[in-house]
Amino acid sequence: MLGEVAKGLEQAFLMAYEVWWALVLGFAISAIVQAWVPRERIEGALSGEGFVPVAKATGLGAASSSCSYAAIAIAKSLFQKGASAATALAFQFASTNLVWELGLVLWVLIGWQFTLAEFVGGVVLIVLMSAMLRLFVSPRLEERARRHAQEAQAGHHHHGAEGERLGWRERLGSLAAWRDVAGNFRSDWAMLWKEIGIGFLLAGFIGLLGNDFFNFLFVTDAPPLLRTLENVLVGPLIAVLSFVCSVGNVPLAAVLWSGGISFAGVVAFIFADLIVLPIVLAALAVDGLFSLLGLIPTGPRPTRTDVFGQVQLDYKLVLNSVAAVVFAVLFWLSRSRPSATCAAHAAQSPVTPASSSAARGS
Repeated sequence: MLGEVAKGLEQAFLMAYEVWWALVLGFAISAIVQAWVPRERIEGALSGEGFVPVAKATGLGAASSSCSYAAIAIAKSLFQKGASAATALAFQFASTNLVWELGLVLWVLIGWQFTLAEFVGGVVLIVLMSAMLRLFVSPRLEERARRHAQEAQAGHHHHGAEGERLGWRERLGSLAAWRDVAGNFRSDWAMLWKEIGIGFLLAGFIGLLGNDFFNFLFVTDAPPLLRTLENVLVGPLIAVLSFVCSVGNVPLAAVLWSGGISFAGVVAFIFADLIVLPIVLAALAVDGLFSLLGLIPTGPRPTRTDVFGQVQLDYKLVLNSVAAVVFAVLFWLSRSRPSATCAAHAAQSPVTPASSSAARGS
């Protein structure tokens, strides 16, 4: 029994080791964007309705935050100031499912095809959300929601005072600007480290189970359409039970892919961090598109050894060492900043209808 526990912990550590550098890089990029791109500029660029504001909201949401509570606060502000519900929710969807660290970790663990599927599927989700809003939410109901948002109290805000007032060249040499970055970096880690850790632990211990367990979960001996439909439905159910953030879901997604779940099932599992109705449709659409383009991986699936990797003298050791230094320096710089975390303001964060599940983490 103790041997199995030790093996599960070892596998969890090895998977964390595989993606440590990607996590630090993703969080650092997100923290820089949050600190150095003025919120007022974002709000000004995304005000209004139509394709262009929604496209801008998608791009900025993908680059701006790994913290759902910060994304919700910005989305609320956009909505208050006249942006459509589609624009505000597009920003929030993108900040949950299209963030840097999610794509990097997917690429490292199970391949670039899954990263591409995640990004394409995120866009499909936003398109479906916009269409459903037009069909089911009347202008009158949207205006009522806007008035409600305007009456709500302000929620979480990330650090970003000094860096926003400087030019890009000045920011690079400004200690105060880098402290803004460090404050956001620390806030995002403070919010998400537990869920990311749980994700690695779940992956480590579920990886000990034999393929018989996965064959019980996923239909494998069935026509392709039936198998895909079953996997797409089971994937989100597992995500709900695991209840970790999208980045924390990726290690378990790698184990599920190794265990036999279909490509569409993995995509639906990752999307299920944001529990909204279009996830099944989006997963099926991505699976169909990638099938037509021949982008679904067809070679041998990774073994458990491939998924969890090992510590050795190679490029990963170098990247992880550099990432450890970056992590330590940013945490040290954040000492002079208030240690406000996203989670501390969860109860105060205003959540718009259909966005409450996004507060599970991005």
